[in-house]
Amino acid sequence: MKNIVLLVLFVLGIVFMQFTQAQTVDDIINKYVEARGGKEKLNAINSVYMEGSRQMMGNEVLVKVTMVQGKLFRNDFEAMGTTGYTIVTPTEGWSFIPMQSPKVEPIAADRLKTMQGQMDIAGPLVDYAAKGNKAELQGKETIEGKEVYKIKLTLSTGKDVIYYMDTKTNLLIQSRQMSAARGNNAPQEIITNYSDYKLFDGIMFPQTIANPGSGMMAGSTTFDTIIVNKTIDESQYKPSK
Repeated sequence: MKNIVLLVLFVLGIVFMQFTQAQTVDDIINKYVEARGGKEKLNAINSVYMEGSRQMMGNEVLVKVTMVQGKLFRNDFEAMGTTGYTIVTPTEGWSFIPMQSPKVEPIAADRLKTMQGQMDIAGPLVDYAAKGNKAELQGKETIEGKEVYKIKLTLSTGKDVIYYMDTKTNLLIQSRQMSAARGNNAPQEIITNYSDYKLFDGIMFPQTIANPGSGMMAGSTTFDTIIVNKTIDESQYKPSK
């Protein structure tokens, strides 16, 4: 009988711990959502248009990002006298990178699937459970002198993303994820830092998004223009050449 009682207490303890952790994770994510502007405002965003420049490998790249909720993610760039773009829609995707190929290339189905999450303007943390994502609190850490919550989010696709939330501002300051393997290139960790938050139409956006390190993935993008709910022309959904 004693062993049965101990077993019951042990099981109840595990259940209580999981319940407490789930509540804590939800509490942190809810504070992040409120710090951004609130779930109602985030879910009401239909489109976002951003312009800025990216410093990478000693060069300046002009960038334009266009997002339409659930319908489009488009990234246009201009560098060294050439222009190109990446387009992602729910059914198709294309990339035109003249430095690599003179032709518009369709995006492979497996890669397209991983990129389609970029059409979610509010992001995978907002209503994460309804989107099929799972969140786990993994304690606290310190990043560049700031105390942060560490949250592991497992997306519905199976991909893991680690988010670090500032315990003071409740805003996201860093994320980490593994890139997909391509050809002979092994997966590598992609670190993204978010800073210089500013209010646009009642929503907090990071104006600077940086990838530390060296190589092709490294660089820092600063957006000086962010327009919420701009009308997006239908021509943006298809390749221009």
